[in-house]
Amino acid sequence: MNYETLLCEVKDQIARVTLNRPKVLHALNAQVFDELEAVFTTLATDQAVRVILLTGSGEKAFAAGADINELAGTDPIAGEAKARRGQAVFRLIETCGKPVIACINGFALGGGCELAMACTMRLASETARLGQPEVKLGLIPGYGGSQRLPRLVGQPAALKLLLTGDMIGAAEALRIGLVDEVLPADKLMERAEALAKTIVGMAPLAVSGCLEAVRDGSEVSLEEAIDMEAKIFGRLYATADKQEGTKAFLEKRAPVWTGQ
Repeated sequence: MNYETLLCEVKDQIARVTLNRPKVLHALNAQVFDELEAVFTTLATDQAVRVILLTGSGEKAFAAGADINELAGTDPIAGEAKARRGQAVFRLIETCGKPVIACINGFALGGGCELAMACTMRLASETARLGQPEVKLGLIPGYGGSQRLPRLVGQPAALKLLLTGDMIGAAEALRIGLVDEVLPADKLMERAEALAKTIVGMAPLAVSGCLEAVRDGSEVSLEEAIDMEAKIFGRLYATADKQEGTKAFLEKRAPVWTGQ
């Protein structure tokens, strides 16, 4: 498919989705949400794709946030609808069933930070700047940021960012757990691709099972979560990949996964 606000390429079972509105630092408008929904819906069912990298073109921004021109004239009803639309698209990314690695190469502010938090992992360049500045506009995060941020970094650290609207650098984001690794700018995509290749080498159904167990288990009680884990664990015993994995281990060879 052809897109106007993003680029998508697939190579060696790794998809790279690149936000491509450099003149506005990849600000998130209605068209971007439509195209993100379309591309992630497609990639989620593409058997040739095992891992997805998400980044912004150039070095200035991952995504600088919502398009303020769209927000300025929005009334309460349209505002709530806009929030629900963004939440739905980010939830699609979060639950697409495949690891999504955010490669943060500059500003990730407001909706851009929320987009990164909807991903499975976050790698940041040393020049990355992250934050939730919505209070400076008289708003709160509307695309899940008020909920995902405290789940990632804890309530006190989350509230410090939410209430001050401050931007933080990559080192501080790493310290509080908002990002998982910090790399020199010229090494960011290289590291992301290496990480993606490692995941591609693992059993596909086991990878999706891990995603399911962690994602869904974090939203219920511990008792329900470990019950869920046992069911997924048992389900994987019925797969050809489990048979291949154990057989390959005993035969001291590399497994050949079929995703079945």
